[in-house]
Amino acid sequence: MVDIAPQINRIDGRLWQRFIKVALPYWYPSKKKAGTFFLMLLLLLIFLFAALFMAIAGTLWLGQQLFPQFTNEAAAGLIGMRKQIFANSTAQGILALALILPTAVFAWKFPRWQGRVKQWGLLSALLLFSIMVSGLNVVISFTIRFIETALVDKDESTFWLFLWVYGGVFVVGTAIVVIYSYCQKLLGVYWREWLTQNILQRYLENRAYYQINAQKQIDNPDQRIAEDIQSFTGTSLTLLLSILDSVITLVSFVGVLWAISSSLSLVLVGYALFGTIVTVLLGKRLIGLNYNQLQREADFRYGLVHLRDNAESIAFYGGESQELTSVGQRFARAIRNYHALIGWQRNLEFFTTGHSYFVRILPYLVVAPLFLAGQIDFGAIGQATVAFFQIFGALTLIIGQFQLLTAFAAGINRIAILDETLTDLEEGAVRESGATKIGATIDSRLALEEVTLLTPDHQQTLVEDLSVAVEPQQSLAIVGESGVGKSSLLRAIAGLWNMGSGNIVRPASDSLLFLPQKPYMILGTLRQQLLYPHTDSQIPDEQLEEALRQVNLADLTAKVGGLDVELSWSDVLSLGEQQRLAFARLLLTKPSYAILDEATSALDVQNEKRLYRMLQQSDTTIVSVGHRPSLLQYHQKVLKLRGQSQWQVLSVEDYLATFNELDT
Repeated sequence: MVDIAPQINRIDGRLWQRFIKVALPYWYPSKKKAGTFFLMLLLLLIFLFAALFMAIAGTLWLGQQLFPQFTNEAAAGLIGMRKQIFANSTAQGILALALILPTAVFAWKFPRWQGRVKQWGLLSALLLFSIMVSGLNVVISFTIRFIETALVDKDESTFWLFLWVYGGVFVVGTAIVVIYSYCQKLLGVYWREWLTQNILQRYLENRAYYQINAQKQIDNPDQRIAEDIQSFTGTSLTLLLSILDSVITLVSFVGVLWAISSSLSLVLVGYALFGTIVTVLLGKRLIGLNYNQLQREADFRYGLVHLRDNAESIAFYGGESQELTSVGQRFARAIRNYHALIGWQRNLEFFTTGHSYFVRILPYLVVAPLFLAGQIDFGAIGQATVAFFQIFGALTLIIGQFQLLTAFAAGINRIAILDETLTDLEEGAVRESGATKIGATIDSRLALEEVTLLTPDHQQTLVEDLSVAVEPQQSLAIVGESGVGKSSLLRAIAGLWNMGSGNIVRPASDSLLFLPQKPYMILGTLRQQLLYPHTDSQIPDEQLEEALRQVNLADLTAKVGGLDVELSWSDVLSLGEQQRLAFARLLLTKPSYAILDEATSALDVQNEKRLYRMLQQSDTTIVSVGHRPSLLQYHQKVLKLRGQSQWQVLSVEDYLATFNELDT
């Protein structure tokens, strides 16, 4: 298992690089050009600001044409700003550049982005809505100022005018916020779908899932794919939009607050910076604790699943007490870590709660003296407070989201480690660079040529310089005591184990079928069980029924309710029925070679004889691993593994003679 303990206790450059490698490919066709992505994001923001300004300018012009008195009274400041910008040639040039440059860059780059229009379109909509909401908040701050000043001055007409303005902002803002929330969730779903499919494809390619499970490189890959990806995409989007919202808020409100009080602006920056530094120092321990909590909760859940999957065996053994202890220990580890987690959360909340309470009085302490001295009107206090808290929320994003950020950092590490492991497997980097491997040649025959097979950890040599050929219709039985490497040799033939030397000649995968002792029962219908792994094959029902009859399961279709009924087949069928169903697959697939690993261990001798006789009459060549002497009559040669890397190839007659002599 990969040791990641030193890597999970801090938010640093390594964590950032991991985040970029996992997140960036959804937005940009590269894992290394984060700078380009953020430049494009900045250009998009600039374009949206400029486009929205033009839209507002056009709306104001239309309002002046249709409702001149109301528009001139309610939006006098915006109208004045519009006139100033359009009267200034420099401002006009900047505005034109803000519209033209992003458009040109996107037109140049976008054809290379391999179908990423959907995510960028939704992101553009979200940023546009965010800018609109921030603009409406600025309007609200001025509206509140005018309403409060009108109340102090007892100016009834102005009061009602801006109350109507506030009502209009309320209606428009509600619609925008609801649509914004929907678009964010929709984009999160699309991102999760893309990343899950990407990880799943790589997880199943080149049997990566098998190597991860066999070598125990990472814990609970299923949870990382099913749960951690969902959390990663949702939280990534939330934090990305929160950061962009903060930038937009700063751009929108910093001028408002500075115009009222430059002192308040400086106090705000200092207070926010102080709070952020202290929060990071106090809360960095939470990253490792959150990572451990995800891991231990997954271990506890795996223990419960293991208990359910092996319920009958545990009941036969009467192992309830042992299982209670085992599952209880997993649960106890999760609880112990959780106690540490909430303890550190408590310590952090002592500071963040006090920090948030004190800030409520801070703007009044700075602005009130200005009002008492007659330097600002009463409404400016309310506007300054609104602007202060908008900017404060933007500057203290880390403080407000720190606990979410620490949990997110743990999730980044879990997804990134899975991604890195899959990349290593794709590149062959998990194997030692100097290690030799067993070669593989695809041909119509099956042969092992001077094969030396090692265990994946290189700790044991199972066979040495093994050479044996299995010609068509010349079946081979592999025998030997338990633990000498019979099943391991089948793994080498399948290409699952390749540590060692020599060469294995084998047919293509569609001409070679493996039947393990415990057949794999897929999550699907009886039809899919019979056709697996080629479940899209079009085979008539009559042929499927005939295959079931041949393996002595003629009544199975009627018993379960038809070929297209989906059941939990591992629970519905006994092991003997599952083995016969696997033979039906073999009869339907008709491979050139069939590799049987104790494939009839749960069957009586008569059923075993029936199945092997059918295979003998077919064109399928058999390689069997087994302990029953009755299996030998269906084979021509015997490969005996003797332990300590020794082996021997005999005819069935010679092997039986030797066997009988030893028995005598």
